[in-house]
Amino acid sequence: MKKRGLHSLYAKDPVHADEAVFGRTSHHVTRRGFLSGLKSLSVLLGAEVVYGQFMPAGLIPAAFAQTDTPFTIEGKDGLVVLNDRPVNAETPAHLLDDAVTPASRFFVRNNGIVPESPDPKTWTLTIEGESAAQSRTFTLDELKAQFKHYTYQLTLECGGNGRAEFSPAATGNQWTTGAVGCPSWTGVRLKDVLNAVGVKDDAVYIGYYGDDQHLSRTPGKAAISRGVPMSKAMEDESLIAWAMNDAPLPLMNGYPLRLVFGGWPASTSGKWLKKIVIRNQIHDGAKMLGKAYRTPCKPVAPGTKVADEDMCIIEAMPVKSLITYPQSGTAHTLSSSLEVRGHAWCGSASVEKVY
Repeated sequence: MKKRGLHSLYAKDPVHADEAVFGRTSHHVTRRGFLSGLKSLSVLLGAEVVYGQFMPAGLIPAAFAQTDTPFTIEGKDGLVVLNDRPVNAETPAHLLDDAVTPASRFFVRNNGIVPESPDPKTWTLTIEGESAAQSRTFTLDELKAQFKHYTYQLTLECGGNGRAEFSPAATGNQWTTGAVGCPSWTGVRLKDVLNAVGVKDDAVYIGYYGDDQHLSRTPGKAAISRGVPMSKAMEDESLIAWAMNDAPLPLMNGYPLRLVFGGWPASTSGKWLKKIVIRNQIHDGAKMLGKAYRTPCKPVAPGTKVADEDMCIIEAMPVKSLITYPQSGTAHTLSSSLEVRGHAWCGSASVEKVY
């Protein structure tokens, strides 16, 4: 296993807060809970709920939500939901204490509607594009059989992590510090698959398309379709992955197949991966243009309006660190010593020391 982008400030057996403490303040959603609630609501009203199929998962009108049972995200534990259409949830800092992030504590970042029941037995991945020597389609079993498997521990972080601390405030999900994680990923190298298909000399970028739907449910409209330059796509650690921590990917994190580009914005690591295009230009898919996932090419004062042409695509993430123990708000006697743990990471280099 190769580890990149995460440096433990202090390594020791993880200590977490009592489950009952943070469980009371967590917010969760579940598709199953919504469906049963919607059916009950229709019975109570004596009619079908108009546009009910477009209602976000986990939502039931307040008048009918008379229950003490919390909503849940299947396979997740303790995450705080920031948005439920689409579902986005971050991990409280004290739950990121492990050296290898558990799947249950890995954040959720969605742009569209999650596929309901993806079937790995029928799942396919197509490689094509104007700079592909040919078009090829692989089943998941063919990917596993035809290419060597690799496992790397890689950090993924939402490009908006920390947005809640911006001043002036920025639009979008108000992530605090928990849209980051460093689990292990298993799959095949993207470059091995691309080379098997054939890459033309004019290739400059790859783009991805997933099986998640746009929130409008407009046929053929992608919720997100981003990508990376060929130099990043061809790195040894760039993966087409099917496993997290030696288990199948959680549904909310891309099951059954996704891209993983460690150290770059997690939006480049497409989930529910169905197609990769090899491009002779910078990919122009959904959320690749305008100001999406871009920062000013040159430093500007906070709040400055910047023209689209002066915004550059976010690539390697900046150096950051996070205190995971003790939990924020913990009371401690001033006269006694205090053990502190945490992590530091950076997108394109290594963290040598934390002061």
